Amino acid sequence: MTEQRRDITNPLALAVLALLFERPMHPYEIASLMRNRAIHEAIKLNYGSLYTVVDGLLRAGLIETEGTVRAGRRPERTVYRLTEAGRARFDGWLRHLLRTPVKEYTQFAAGLAFAAAVGTTELSALLEERARAIDAELAECRAIVDGLTERGLPRLFMLESEHAQVLRTAELAWVRGLIGALADGSLAFPTADQIAVLQQNFPDAAPSPAETDE
Repeated sequence: MTEQRRDITNPLALAVLALLFERPMHPYEIASLMRNRAIHEAIKLNYGSLYTVVDGLLRAGLIETEGTVRAGRRPERTVYRLTEAGRARFDGWLRHLLRTPVKEYTQFAAGLAFAAAVGTTELSALLEERARAIDAELAECRAIVDGLTERGLPRLFMLESEHAQVLRTAELAWVRGLIGALADGSLAFPTADQIAVLQQNFPDAAPSPAETDE
């Protein structure tokens, strides 16, 4: 029971249900559509996980086999379709994801929580590296979206890519703002006097004077 619950909360399971909502297909076709539409940029895809997810959905009664197909000399492939339970699960899950904001714990936020540990000089250098990486990522993402648009994929099918670009663009602007603040000194490690005040007002949270950034 626990294994089934894990499978049907996996974003890859959502992708399988969503594509089978369009029409019955086999896992290889599901993977191909995810790549062709760049869905794999939003939902992690590998073939081993895909077949595990399909097996979990099948055991949970959310999908069922429709038959098999064979193209030329390729191996025979099993075609799956949604069950009524699968359609209901997809409908409810998708609407919940669209309407309900949730707290997402990102790796960057975890790093920021302890950024003072590297000191302001190194922090600036690390953020410069991050800004360059985001620039490159945004350029690649725009190229992918432009290519899909040229091939005729409607904007409605690329909202996840647009969302990713908006978030990364906002992050890039914020990171560059941090770099600027570190350069002009407006973002700096607190002085010994400031730490003394912090220790008085927040005794369990303030750093010790020995931790000041030289």
